[in-house]
Amino acid sequence: MSSERLYYTDPYLIEFDAVVRDVLKHGDRWKVTLDRTAFYPTSGGQPFDTGTLGDAQVLEVIDEEDGVVGHIVDRELEKNSRVRGHVDWTRRFDHMQQHTGQHLLSAAFEREVGAKTVSFRLGGLSSTIDLDKELSADQISRVEETANRVLWEDREICVQFVSAHEAAKLPLRKDPARSGELRIVEIKDYDLSACGGTHVRRTGAIGIIAVAGFERLKGGLRVEFVCGYRALSAYRALRTAVAGGVRVLSVLPDELPAAIERLQAVNKSQQKSQEALFERLAIHEAASLAAAGEKVGPLTVVAAAVTEWDVNGLKKLASAVVSRPSTVAVLITANAPSQLVVARSRDVTLDAGLVLKHLIERFGGKGGGKGPIAQGGGLTGDVQDILNAAREHISGTPNA
Repeated sequence: MSSERLYYTDPYLIEFDAVVRDVLKHGDRWKVTLDRTAFYPTSGGQPFDTGTLGDAQVLEVIDEEDGVVGHIVDRELEKNSRVRGHVDWTRRFDHMQQHTGQHLLSAAFEREVGAKTVSFRLGGLSSTIDLDKELSADQISRVEETANRVLWEDREICVQFVSAHEAAKLPLRKDPARSGELRIVEIKDYDLSACGGTHVRRTGAIGIIAVAGFERLKGGLRVEFVCGYRALSAYRALRTAVAGGVRVLSVLPDELPAAIERLQAVNKSQQKSQEALFERLAIHEAASLAAAGEKVGPLTVVAAAVTEWDVNGLKKLASAVVSRPSTVAVLITANAPSQLVVARSRDVTLDAGLVLKHLIERFGGKGGGKGPIAQGGGLTGDVQDILNAAREHISGTPNA
């Protein structure tokens, strides 16, 4: 027996009484079914409601195949008992604003530029609609303005139930995905859609529709948008970010893009200069390290702890060391947990990855590589013990 869905006729109803029909163990929670419910289950791109059933927290609401609504709760309820339900209104109204905003925005896209909505997703921070065609930024802005003009007209939103035969005669924006009796949501004289979601009573309650971004997607377009309180929150975040940028860069708000571009150009130039300096420093320090290398058979093994070099610096330094023939470098940071680079010159057949693997097996950490160079991190133990282990392993290989 299906559950009576109170939100179908009154999405503003957030308190109700019901009878517990069944209670089943659901992992470490319970699944409760009621004879009637105001809780919306995940469906049609809209997430579930949350709230309480008596003393139990409603953590999730699911739409069962037999038309029953399942409420996942944190504690067991008594079967056949009466229970008071309370829907979290903040979450519900947010979903109502976003979902009704989507209907209006999708209708505007179709009316203004002939772009049909393929799918819709109501996310936690923003929502998206996927369109069947690509559009320009100017077209998107025009649609956004049109949707908001209709919103500000505060048009009535009506709900009616019709048969599939009756629905076939209606100018629905999209063919319904199900048969049988259909719930039709109408934005007065603007949009007709088959939908089981929760919606506001008038478009004015959406507040505002703001397109937050868009991207091309498989020959179409994905449009990200926010409505109502989410739009206000997004504006506040943007205002804070812009104010911070203005304060740090000492420019006017409309000068921010150019100031950031100049800053990026300077940073890029400085990075190039820094890289060049690192290369020169690596060559200089590599010469000192190589001079102190130890002969192990035909190889010169440079095993040393270095300071003030990160793992990328270690790689540059090791590469500079092994630019000399018949050389193996094992360089490690002096501070624990240690970062390590193993490298060898081109004329050496030693596998650097196998040396690193041996050290990781003994001193922990992780990393990888093979052939001429390998790098790892998180090794624990005395740095000199790690270097000695590396020397011993290299001396025991056929290369040595």
